[in-house]
Amino acid sequence: MVKISSVDAGSPAARAGILDGDCLASIGGNPVKDVLDYMFYAAEESLELEIIRGGESLHFNIKKGEYDDLGLQFDTFLMDSKQSCRNKCVFCFIDQMPPGMRETLYFKDDDARLSFLQGNYVTLTNLEQSDIDRIIKMKLNINVSVHTTNPELRCKMMNNRFAGEKLKYIRQLAENGIKLNCQIVCCPGLNDGEELRRSLTDLGELMPNITSMAVVPVGLTKFREGLYLLEGFTKETAAETIDIIEEFQAVFLEKFGTRTVFPSDEFFLIAERELPPVEYYEDFSQYENGVGMLRSLIDEFEKALDLAEWEGGERHVSIACGYAPYSTMQSLAKMAEERFHQLKCNVYRIRNDFFGETITVTGLITAQDLIAQLRGQELGDELLISSAMLRRDSEQFLDDLTVSDVERELGVSVRASDNDGYELLDAIMGITY
Repeated sequence: MVKISSVDAGSPAARAGILDGDCLASIGGNPVKDVLDYMFYAAEESLELEIIRGGESLHFNIKKGEYDDLGLQFDTFLMDSKQSCRNKCVFCFIDQMPPGMRETLYFKDDDARLSFLQGNYVTLTNLEQSDIDRIIKMKLNINVSVHTTNPELRCKMMNNRFAGEKLKYIRQLAENGIKLNCQIVCCPGLNDGEELRRSLTDLGELMPNITSMAVVPVGLTKFREGLYLLEGFTKETAAETIDIIEEFQAVFLEKFGTRTVFPSDEFFLIAERELPPVEYYEDFSQYENGVGMLRSLIDEFEKALDLAEWEGGERHVSIACGYAPYSTMQSLAKMAEERFHQLKCNVYRIRNDFFGETITVTGLITAQDLIAQLRGQELGDELLISSAMLRRDSEQFLDDLTVSDVERELGVSVRASDNDGYELLDAIMGITY
């Protein structure tokens, strides 16, 4: 039963006589406890709602268009509290955060509902059999943080004695037709090498309902005092990991017509290997895990450059990025300068002093590192940054400083763009829409 905070004026629910403050108990005789129940059972055209008002059970029959919204609003998006993570993974990035940051950055969610609704990855350790039954009944595809299919090792890596037995849910979901995207955070000496081979073998047995797998390297900050001793990937171990993944790609491609498992871009950068061509990444199914992001950016940028025409005068801009994509950004800037001789584009790589030098991705750069390392540099007309540095739908960096703070301290206009080659070229050329 969930309390209704408000009812939209003129909505089907309002026309039926449902009021603010009523409690929704069931739809079509099915109990409603959260947003998944609500969305699934409220999709039909003809509904019977059980409403609790002042302790009395009332029934309302409502007709509406299929999938049309009933018009009920609740206190939270999930209709109850967000589920927090029960694990203490040895590689957890949140445990490696410095003190004094905003409270929301320390919350670990492991909520399966956010996997369906927003694409989050979950470990399944919060779920019971009744939850699995509901997922199967609703035919909800899910993103799973697997990390290893070795039950004992999974318990060790997640510091959760139940983590190993929850692996049975992956098989159960796949065997019931649920599509799963899987993620493995790879830690040298733990779940790489032969353990990685075991995991990919086990997951391969569940294909084609295992639709994609991403293998990403562990990220280690300088704030690891008292935490499990981990080492990052070296050029050699990154190369070995790529080789293992590509062994399985060949098997899956021959058997299923798809590579299915992909290393994140970081592995190629650490191994100092050339990024694969666009075709390698197929439909970019693991893009949000950093798989193919750089190749996609390069491909889009080249296409945008072929179509671009310069209409302005001289322009001088600068780009700030992490150490990992620095050479790629340099290459793109050079391509733009060679195409348009009135353009000058400087690229600055930002060392991550905030989290530690081992963190080389652009998305974890803070405003204070930008300010400290770019002060006094030749920045030109505009400083271009990735929107990944900023809080979603905000101009706030991880350290709570804002774009305006950076502009004031550096004396230059700052423009954020997404990881999109067309948008990046527009930013470089000064095009706005």
